[in-house]
Amino acid sequence: MPTPSAPENPPNTPPAAVPAPTWVLSSTAGVRLAARPEAASSPAETSPPEAFEPAVVEEPAPIPFPAPLPPVVPLPTVQSPDGKLVLTDALVTVLGQTFGLRELERAEVHHVRWVLWVLLGGLGLAVVIIAFLQNWLHTGPAMLGMATTALLLAYGQRGTNRLRLWLLGRQPAHFALAGELAQWQRLAGELNRRVARAHDRAAAEAAYSLALAEAERLTRQAAEAAHSPAPTFPV
Repeated sequence: MPTPSAPENPPNTPPAAVPAPTWVLSSTAGVRLAARPEAASSPAETSPPEAFEPAVVEEPAPIPFPAPLPPVVPLPTVQSPDGKLVLTDALVTVLGQTFGLRELERAEVHHVRWVLWVLLGGLGLAVVIIAFLQNWLHTGPAMLGMATTALLLAYGQRGTNRLRLWLLGRQPAHFALAGELAQWQRLAGELNRRVARAHDRAAAEAAYSLALAEAERLTRQAAEAAHSPAPTFPV
């Protein structure tokens, strides 16, 4: 029976190259095959370090300081015709007592009657008339009594002008001022205007002081930040 022959190489095909085995003499087992040298590993690709860009420090904005307050123009002195009330730019003097405008809240003037004299005059006049009608008094004493009680009644009705000064945090002060009510009302109105002006000036000065202190604090912080060492970053 014919045996199959080995397949022949196809035409125009080069024979496969078989590497020859290499023998290495070892100290224990004699001869062993040498390991095939491994291909040199290619170094890992590394990205170049990024260039460090220093941070740009902007110039701090200038700190605005508050504008100083304009000077105050003093107001002229005003007083009543009898000199009982004297009003200056910062003080008011009433019957010898002086108050600062900043310690006042407002002023009021009202016409009041003397209730005691009104009661005495009215009751006395009624008693005298009743006694005269009952023939308890003669005509002369009755007329004198009527005139006296009528004067008391008229004095109580005339009354006076009461000036009330409202003080901040204290009890109001009261003053009795004789004269026409209209003139005292004009003086009270001028006093209220100057009191409001003094309080507005005090509020403006307080706001200016606070703004100036805040600007100085920010300036001091900026100066400390400028003199402190700059932060360092690793390369």
